[in-house]
Amino acid sequence: MQQNLEYWLVLAVARPLGRMPRGLARLLAGLLAFAVYRLFGRLRRVGARNLAMALPDLPLEERTRILRGVYRHLGWQLVEFCRMSRYTAENTRNWIRTVGLNHYLAARARGKGVLVVTGHLGAWELSSFYHSLIGHPMGMVIRRLDNRPLDDYVNHMRCLHGNTVIHKDDFGRSLLTSMHAGETVGILMDTNMTPPQGAFVKFFGMEACTGTGLAHIARKTGAAVLPGFMLWEPSERKYVLHFGPEIEIPQAGDPAADILAGTQKCTQAIESWIRRYPDQWLWIHRRWKTRPAGEPGLYDDSASGEKP
Repeated sequence: MQQNLEYWLVLAVARPLGRMPRGLARLLAGLLAFAVYRLFGRLRRVGARNLAMALPDLPLEERTRILRGVYRHLGWQLVEFCRMSRYTAENTRNWIRTVGLNHYLAARARGKGVLVVTGHLGAWELSSFYHSLIGHPMGMVIRRLDNRPLDDYVNHMRCLHGNTVIHKDDFGRSLLTSMHAGETVGILMDTNMTPPQGAFVKFFGMEACTGTGLAHIARKTGAAVLPGFMLWEPSERKYVLHFGPEIEIPQAGDPAADILAGTQKCTQAIESWIRRYPDQWLWIHRRWKTRPAGEPGLYDDSASGEKP
């Protein structure tokens, strides 16, 4: 009963947002996001704590502005997700463009598969969807939602134009199969992990437990690795799908050291994009929750740095 209630509640929000004019939908979603910002203090405190740790040189007022922007962009992404079934390559041309697509095409032409390093930055759901919309379907590594009807609904939207989903419980085997077939797979590499699936690398100057699977697969298969993000450009009032230059994963040394170094390179790439668009990253995730042995936890709400 709870799953059914959750499912129909989501549809009650998603269907109207998907049918109303895009500008009105973005306005309403922005108001909803602001309400969530004000009502859910725990998430707000996590975001404030993360910003205080990662960007300590910014004034408190600027960090607060960034955090409010996170919620606004989440609301806008909700709108895009609800409207994705209406999108075509033609009717999105005026408000979505690509930069660096040549990086992706060159990587794909090698024929050994492409691993796209991405994260919860910008409009990540729209990113993979648009990739398929312009004729380049890809796989996406995801975690199953606990609510199965809702999981089916979300994955149906993601895969309307040829994308496929790869569940984390079948991560390694599916990635190997995809790379051997020369396919493209996007991996969100900015979430907190736990050993042995993750290892500690530097992220905003702090040790962050990060998934090493992408570097392992790239080293094993020779797949190309490059960053890809869909960011909102305020000056243009457009989303831009960016592809960065290829990230070289070490191949010749000790396997464990190579994988760790490759994971660090991927994490540095994600950080560089977050620094350019700080109000579009999911700061409300407890990214630094897992700590090296002996270190205390970092999420003490009393030290969040949030404005009273």
